[in-house]
Amino acid sequence: MTENAAKRLKTDSGVVAIGTHNGHFHADEALAVYMLRKHIPTYANAKLVRTRDPKLLDECDIVVDVGGEYEPARHRYDHHQRSFSTTFPERATKLSSAGLVYMHFGKQIIARRLSQPEESEQVGLVWNKIYQSFVEALDAHDNGISAYDAAGLAAAGLEKKFSDGGFTLGAMVGRLNPNWNDPIPEDPVAAQAAEDQRFELASQRIGEEFDRGLDYFTSAWLPAREVVAEAFAVRNEFDAGGRIMVLKKQSAPWKDHLYTLEEQNPEAGKVLYVLYPEKPTPDAKWRIQCVPETKDSFQSRKPLPEAWRGFRDEELDGISGVPGSVFVHAAGFIGGNKTFDGALAMVQKALL
Repeated sequence: MTENAAKRLKTDSGVVAIGTHNGHFHADEALAVYMLRKHIPTYANAKLVRTRDPKLLDECDIVVDVGGEYEPARHRYDHHQRSFSTTFPERATKLSSAGLVYMHFGKQIIARRLSQPEESEQVGLVWNKIYQSFVEALDAHDNGISAYDAAGLAAAGLEKKFSDGGFTLGAMVGRLNPNWNDPIPEDPVAAQAAEDQRFELASQRIGEEFDRGLDYFTSAWLPAREVVAEAFAVRNEFDAGGRIMVLKKQSAPWKDHLYTLEEQNPEAGKVLYVLYPEKPTPDAKWRIQCVPETKDSFQSRKPLPEAWRGFRDEELDGISGVPGSVFVHAAGFIGGNKTFDGALAMVQKALL
């Protein structure tokens, strides 16, 4: 296997090379390699060398997830050494090779996408957001860190109600490794080539998901920040206590930005309901969404009245006393009305 890598290095002398380990692969180095090759111009046409031979790794321009060194000045990004304890700024999860590469190269990736300096506020916002929403899960998975404290769950007597299939980002990559009983070519060079081909597929797969997140957070999530900030600033127009926020033109990703604005303005109180049109046209119906207690919670801060839940149209008009009602979900977290005035009247009643 190392013979194959050695031949490639010798044959491709002068070509930039990225080194990582061979054998069973994981999501962290698959993403690390993808980010470098896809988004960092220096490594755009880099050869991939999968080996554990220190001599061959020494010849690589950058090494991730192998080698026992974390030395950014030399572009060595391993996290397996006993002394390693580095985390992303203001996060507690120990980094894997994905987090290391993202921490050092992520701002460059985002700055290129936004055409802004790496030091800009917008780049910093997206850099932190992508780490927390995507990369951190890979760091935790590779370092064996659970999203929940096992002792706390046991003490509370909490158990999973059903299997979620174990389909995490890490599992998505892991299932692309060969099965234990898959045939392996007898020729070591052919065997390594087959393994490398699987790794390339895994790297592309996790990279596509990363790119979807990058596209979303730069082109949709970040522009929504200004929309939500404007609505947050004028929410007292609709309720003296600032409990109703209206996105006047169309819906935008609001949850993250709302929670951030509330943290930055603790004296302003909590928003309970968000109103927005279903589409950006004058005749659009309006939706009412209850603000969850937390971003990932199914529990609303103040659900719509229980008496309204599960009813629709004229029947709901009679129960709510507001004409134009469309529906209220059986769980009470969302509802709708044919007009803005109707939706506003519904949440004003719900606040009583």
